[in-house]
Amino acid sequence: MKLYLLVFLFMVAPFRLAMATETLVFDCKRAEKDFTEEYEMKLVVATKLSKAKIYLDGRDLDQVDGNGSQLVKNVHITPPNIVMLIDAHFEPEILAGIAYPAGTVTTLLTLNQVTGKLKKVETIQGGILGSNLGNGTRTSEESCLPAKGR
Repeated sequence: MKLYLLVFLFMVAPFRLAMATETLVFDCKRAEKDFTEEYEMKLVVATKLSKAKIYLDGRDLDQVDGNGSQLVKNVHITPPNIVMLIDAHFEPEILAGIAYPAGTVTTLLTLNQVTGKLKKVETIQGGILGSNLGNGTRTSEESCLPAKGR
């Protein structure tokens, strides 16, 4: 009987470990000039049954509506780094009487779990962001540490 229990534990333990690593939660901080924002980032790694997800303060980053779409394309963990890819597409719009063309933003996030450094590389093309910020690639850094008590 003890042998069966031991075999069962060896079979279940890797599954339980995998389940424990599917969701990671971080407390993050973004500082820009005189503005500081703190937020929670929750990462859910893709499984055979579901796609990768990213939540910021509980808000799902996968969004689709009449104005466009934002989709988490991938969350990949290669210790100590977590690499995330997000694509956003915006429909043409008129805001305050100004017409803006369709646009895209591709965001590549790399989080080093050891240092807590989150590097964000955003490539903007067109749309209201391209018109106001300019087209091109921007790089910024934030800090994200494992959430305590979770």
